This record gives sequence, C-alpha cells and structure tokens, in this order.
Amino acid sequence: MSRKFHQSGVSRRTFAAGLGAAGLVAGTAPFNIVRGQGAALKVGVLLPRSGVLAGIGQDCQRGVDVTPGLLKDIGMPALQIINGDTESDVQIARAQAEKMINEGVQLLVGAFDSGQSTAIAQVAEQRGIPYIINIAAAPPITEQGYKFVFRNFPVASRILIDAFENQKEIFEQTGKTPKTVALMHVNDTFGVSMQKGMAAVLEKIPMPYKILDTISYDPKARDLSVEVAKAKGTGAEALLVVSRLNDAILVTRELIKQRWDGMGVLSMGPGWYEDQYIKTLGKMSDGPISFVPWYDPTKKLTKALTAALAKAHPDVNLNTNQVYTFEALLTAADAYKRAGSTDPKALADAIRTTNITDNVSTGPGIMFNEKGQNDKLRNSAIQNRGGKLVTVAPKGATDATVAWPAPSYTKR
Repeated sequence: MSRKFHQSGVSRRTFAAGLGAAGLVAGTAPFNIVRGQGAALKVGVLLPRSGVLAGIGQDCQRGVDVTPGLLKDIGMPALQIINGDTESDVQIARAQAEKMINEGVQLLVGAFDSGQSTAIAQVAEQRGIPYIINIAAAPPITEQGYKFVFRNFPVASRILIDAFENQKEIFEQTGKTPKTVALMHVNDTFGVSMQKGMAAVLEKIPMPYKILDTISYDPKARDLSVEVAKAKGTGAEALLVVSRLNDAILVTRELIKQRWDGMGVLSMGPGWYEDQYIKTLGKMSDGPISFVPWYDPTKKLTKALTAALAKAHPDVNLNTNQVYTFEALLTAADAYKRAGSTDPKALADAIRTTNITDNVSTGPGIMFNEKGQNDKLRNSAIQNRGGKLVTVAPKGATDATVAWPAPSYTKR
C-alpha cells in the first residue's frame, strides 16, 4: 500500500496544499475564524488517494483540480484546498479529519466511500466543523440528527428507484422490453446491499421483466466464465449487473467469448462507464447502459465543467466522481460567500439554506432538507457510444437517443 500522496509525493502525515495554495502553518489555532472574506476558506479534501480505492480518489481529484478557475468565473470566493489521504481506510479517514481540524481546516469535503464518510461525519459533528460529503450513498449518514453534516449525493434507495424508472422510460421509448433478465452482482458490501435493496424497491416499482436467477461473485475474481455461462443458461433476454471495474471487463470478455448478446447490459453501479473500461475494450465497450448519479448535459455549468476537464485532462470523460466533488466545493464556496465568515456555525447555517440552481448534476439544483440531505437529486441513464458517454434518460436531461437493444458484439 502506498503511503504517499499521489500528486505531491508528500507523506500522508503531511498536509499538501493543493492548487498553488500555501500549506497550513503548524500550530495554527483550530478554527482560525475570519470575519469578512479577505482570506480564502481553508477546505480539507479527504479522498482515498491510495489503497484499494486509489483510482477513484484520483478521479475525484480531477474535479478538485478544475474547481478554482470555475469558481472564479462565476464570482465565488477562493478556497484554499488542503489535500488529505484516507488510504481507503476508515480509521485513517477518522484520524486525518481530526488532524486537519487541529491544524486549522475550516470545512471538510470527501470522502467517496460510505464507511470513511461515516467516520469523518462523526468527527466533524463532534468538533463542530461543517462537512460536505461529495460521494457516499449509505442512508444512515444523514439520519443521525447531525447539524454540521451535509450530503449532495443520492442515497442508495433513490439510486435504485431512479434506475428502475429510467429503465422503464427507455423501454417505452424504444418499444423493446425484455421479459426476463439474469442478475449478476459483486458479493462485497456494496453489491449485496444493492441486491437486497432491489427486492424492496421492486415491490413498489414493478418491472416488466422477471429476474430468472441471481448470481453473486467475488469482485477480485480473475475468471468469471462459469458465472457468465450460468447467466447465459437461464435464457434471459438481458443482463442486469452490479459491478466494479475489473469484473465488468471480465464479464464483457466472457459475453463475447460465449457469444451471448441478448438485448444488452443494464448496469446499476460503477465499472461499465469508466474510462479504463472503454480504453481496455475499445469498440467492444459500446452498448452497456448505466443507471447512476450523473450530470445534466443541458446545463450551462455542465458545459463549463466539461470544457475545463477536457483542457486539464484531455483523455478523461466527465463522470460522477468529478461532478459531485466539484459540487461539494461549489457548495462550500457559495456558503462562505453568503456567510461572510469562517465561523463554523455561520457556515453550517449558510449551507443549510443553500439554493444553487446553476449547477451540474441532474435535478433542480443543490439544496438540503432538515437532515442535511439533498433529496431533490435525480439519476440518469448513460450509454457507452463510440468511446464516449451519452445521456439517454431522464427526459429533458439528455444529449442522445438510446440505442436499445444494444449492438451485437459479433457485428462490430
């Protein structure tokens, strides 16, 4: 396991100031309250920059990288970003949050993973420092009665509900509805919770298809030929999946090898839309539809974020990781602008009354309910198309028409 920050090469025990900002001064008073806005708000961004989730943490960091210029363009105050590494570990996430607060960070952002975010939320609440979660879907985090914790990311139940509703929209658009599917899912915490959540959601949102079999597998497996053969053996018309990256690639290769197309792949999680999946499989990556928290391609700020990312990282497609990390920082800057102070209570009060309609993610904007949760967010359906990602649902937030059934692997 690397013990270095991925960008700066500085030990994880050291805080690296990001984006040209000066590092924190050792011994700085805990809150360092500033009246007025002569100084930048000190924001600690905790991400899994090493460990098993390092790739995703680095992808989130790309959203951090492009934020200063965008905030300046829309008249927001500057942020002093201090990067921290959770090392994909809950206890380290907790320790890093404590250390950042002790050294003067005035607001926390992060940390992609629900377990790490839960630990940081506990620290932030105990210390009275505002914490804005960028990505984490476990519902309990915003069910604790916390006053300093806010989340602009949909909870797992919302992700599932929207996934099934967006599927129905696509079937209605195309007039092509599978009558049967096979479900394959990873057997880690995420995959099992999604599989269990489906049963509850499907009682409320009946789908036109029947799940013929449910096949779980280890996301670290190096061979999924047996599992794919079992799914194929059901005779299902489509494949429903909850995956990670490496297993999504393995499943695809087996679909090609075993000559099983069906109507296509419907993914309710990561893997199938990620850049590495597309780069690894080339034209064979076309077709899968993923139902995930995403961006509205018709929004003005989406176009600005897309352009900024393309300039900084020409080989990277805009995705969930950058969108929600950017929006967490946007929320922080907006609150600082309205609060006119770095006082943690004033910042938390300002975040609580957030109403940002000029944003990026799908839905009416960034706002929080009494629990600190943005419950207005909506998910999108996106499809791999020619090495790019296009948005095909929900209606009014798309930039392409869905291709369903997906093109056959044998005709590319």
